[in-house]
Amino acid sequence: MHPKALKRGDTVGIIAPATAVTDPDQLDKAVEALNYFGLNAKFGKNVLKGEGYKTRTVDERLDDLHSMFKDKDIAGVFCLRGGYGSPQLLDKIDYELIKNNPKVFIGYSDITAMHLAINKLSKLITFHGPVLLSGFSNYTADYFSKALFKTNPIGKVVNSESKNGIRLVHPTRTIKPGKASGKLIGGNLSLICSLMGTPYEIDTTNKILFIEDVGEEPFRIDRMLTQLRLAGKLNTASGVIFGECQGCNSDGLNPSHVWDYSLGEVLDNILGNLNIPVFYGLTFGHTNDQITLPLGVDAELDAESGTLNIIEAGVN
Repeated sequence: MHPKALKRGDTVGIIAPATAVTDPDQLDKAVEALNYFGLNAKFGKNVLKGEGYKTRTVDERLDDLHSMFKDKDIAGVFCLRGGYGSPQLLDKIDYELIKNNPKVFIGYSDITAMHLAINKLSKLITFHGPVLLSGFSNYTADYFSKALFKTNPIGKVVNSESKNGIRLVHPTRTIKPGKASGKLIGGNLSLICSLMGTPYEIDTTNKILFIEDVGEEPFRIDRMLTQLRLAGKLNTASGVIFGECQGCNSDGLNPSHVWDYSLGEVLDNILGNLNIPVFYGLTFGHTNDQITLPLGVDAELDAESGTLNIIEAGVN
């Protein structure tokens, strides 16, 4: 199900389903980001309660989510930040309410849990993209606008170029060459793994799986990818894109892990042995230049060129 495209002058609801934000200056930053796109802000009444997520109850965070989807004057629901705690909401979300009031829903990181659950149970296309405290580079703002304001497909997605246009700032790397097509599904690797064995676990069958993470040592990436492999979530996909993983390389590792594989070796050992195309390095998730990806739309992957072509619009 496609939500309606946003337009300048719309009001969007701001919620914090994971970690709270208590600094008013941070809220001003969120409003400033929205105003850049011509959007107005309405904050959930519980956004400013407490510190972290433990001092705001599940019911309070749910109330903000449900209120924004109920409110006919709200055109979209934006997450203020990620953090921790979104999975606590999943078995209490009113998925029928969301299904009957489809709106743009966007966030990343811990919000992955909500994306997978809403996409699966409400059948709503949601958007893996910047939270309002992420910061918006020109590149990020461009893909954000293409995904949420335009009713035509995003089209070919490539990483940002350097200022001289000669070399990519964020080069991609082919792990297993080939081409694939399918619906887009994915998000943060840690959150995807945390939902395994629950009613909200990811369905990758014949889909293009995109995954990313941040600050995870290679042995932990190995452990999580192995879990997905053993659960049959990798070989059943039509293709895999592993996004930039900042802070996941061998620099600064615990001395006890000095002989661990590098991130590249982990990806080659696990993803390189799949019988599907795989590439690394597309900039989505925890990175300054961030692509907004609609979950549930048709797309095409070319691992040789390191590109993704999104052939279905996420909004109508």
